[in-house]
Amino acid sequence: MDITNENVEVITAREDKKKIVYSLIISSFAVLVLWGIKSVEEIFGLSFAGMGIYPRQVEGLKGILFSPFIHGDFSHLISNTTTLFVSLFVLLYFYRDSAYKVLLIVWFFSGLSVWWVGRESYHIGASGVIYGLISFLFFSGIFRKDKRAIALSLLMVFLYGGLVWGVLPIKEEISFESHLFGAVVGFICAVIFRKSDPPAKYEWEIEQEELDSGDDVYDDIDPDEIKIDDDANPKYF
Repeated sequence: MDITNENVEVITAREDKKKIVYSLIISSFAVLVLWGIKSVEEIFGLSFAGMGIYPRQVEGLKGILFSPFIHGDFSHLISNTTTLFVSLFVLLYFYRDSAYKVLLIVWFFSGLSVWWVGRESYHIGASGVIYGLISFLFFSGIFRKDKRAIALSLLMVFLYGGLVWGVLPIKEEISFESHLFGAVVGFICAVIFRKSDPPAKYEWEIEQEELDSGDDVYDDIDPDEIKIDDDANPKYF
């Protein structure tokens, strides 16, 4: 009996390995770019802070594009490195069809929102994008209600549940606006793309389901139709 669904993507071990490698490469590259930019600042005594978002100033619009690449110091960058790597990897691996759409929407609209209503100061750092990705991953699990998505939601809570305090204006030097609007846009993306990236099944899952179903490949064979050659040499075991 065929228990597979035509609409369900079946992933082989080889394809799964390719997805892992691809997600690792892109996530690693993103982190390396951030470290490269900060290293250039330090080595040559430069400051790219002026490329950040400056609210309600035309000149500050360029920060919507560039601000996620810029960090105040290495401690700021270090605090974002692991979180960005993990959230981007998970997004690319589990939501590949919608990953780049989500990333671009979070990037643009969280930045635009900060420019529109943020405090008059340069807003820099990748944390707005990070909050958007984590928010998307968390709420996607709630809306999709499949086992993997729910597991990802719980993982995000376990790893980064403490980030929720970042959306509050607790510390003046922290751009809570970036965090807040990133989280809001991530939530909206989870709603928009809730039917994208249907859960795939792996080959081993299909095989296990076939075993669990109790089907036997020999069930349809009629013993009366089996012909035995009388001249066949006997085999001894």
